[in-house]
Amino acid sequence: MRIDRKRLEQFIDELGKIGETPRGGLTRLALTDDDRRGRDWMVARMREAGLRVTVDQMGNIFGERAGAERLPPVLMGSHVDSVPTGGKYDGQLGVLCGLETIRALNDHKVRTRHPVTLVIFTNEEGARFQPAMIASGVMAGRIALEDAYNTRDASGVRLVDELERIGYLGSEPCVARPFRAYLELHIEQGPILEEEGLSVGVVEGIVAISWSRLTLHGVQDHAGPTPMRVRHDALVAAAEVVTGVRRIAREIGGDLVTTVGHLTVSPNIVNAIPGKATLSIDMRDPRNETLDRALPLVDRVVRDACEREGVRYTLEHYWRVPRTAFAPEVVAAVERAAQAGGARYRRILSGAGHDAQYMAAIGPAGMIFVPSRGGRSHCEEEFTPMDDIEKGATTLLLAALELAGRA
Repeated sequence: MRIDRKRLEQFIDELGKIGETPRGGLTRLALTDDDRRGRDWMVARMREAGLRVTVDQMGNIFGERAGAERLPPVLMGSHVDSVPTGGKYDGQLGVLCGLETIRALNDHKVRTRHPVTLVIFTNEEGARFQPAMIASGVMAGRIALEDAYNTRDASGVRLVDELERIGYLGSEPCVARPFRAYLELHIEQGPILEEEGLSVGVVEGIVAISWSRLTLHGVQDHAGPTPMRVRHDALVAAAEVVTGVRRIAREIGGDLVTTVGHLTVSPNIVNAIPGKATLSIDMRDPRNETLDRALPLVDRVVRDACEREGVRYTLEHYWRVPRTAFAPEVVAAVERAAQAGGARYRRILSGAGHDAQYMAAIGPAGMIFVPSRGGRSHCEEEFTPMDDIEKGATTLLLAALELAGRA
């Protein structure tokens, strides 16, 4: 059984036009007008494929292809929101390959025992509303619905109000329901598959992730008359934290990665000493124990930097997801599908978070990776060759068919 490569390529191009940047990337932040247009486009394609479409309280979209029996569904999903100036493959490729799986089953008139359902999750990226993967987190019972609703973006707009504004505040409860398996195809967002000349990664699990938010309160003053000896510069303390967090990764070593990816300074003008700075700290490692060791070191780095500069601070470790191991039976099904589809593959661990991480907490889950050119992602240069996409989509199709069972 084969997918329709030409149709899939056309859909990648069409959806990629919604929120397209001048350099060919994508800016489609969650619950913006472009996100609404992307959702509307997907819902139209789902209905064209004969799916029964529903929307839950978090704006997650479900498109169900009925099975021959009343059994738990095989779910396939990802997201259509992006980071600012991101790429056209992160998230939306998984959604489109899931849709193509269903279209291929229709083309070949295959009836499955289990229903096969496509899921589009809300706000996976966490670029506009934090934390990331918020909707799958609510579904898994790890994030309270009211907390998610009251999350605000940088402009103070609530998530629930934006869901209502764009017409995707659904009525279906956002709760865990039994499912046969959850499958998510995604770009690797790293260099391993491309370096090894492989088309498919059979994902065994996802690393542990921690997000922290630091706010530094110094004393805003004039840049000229204020002597160095009496300054309390929030940005100087922030700079020490940035280098200190990087030093933690180097000292612990192994696979630990640390990133300060967001920094704001106030008043952010040439001739004033910064009175306030805020920054983010992202840490990831395959071992939960490594983050347990690293977080107290972050506390110490922040405390020491602030004492030296005489600034006050608030440090919040506000989001933590443990390492996730995917269900062995789903991983094995993906591996058999890769073999049957003729893909060159290897087993791999994900360094990025995905909705599959929360789905694995409530049922059997697995992922399929396809290569990222140059290992690049979350940028306009993000790209995956169509030959690799075809191999990945075929792997998804065959794995979903095995798990759903022929009627």
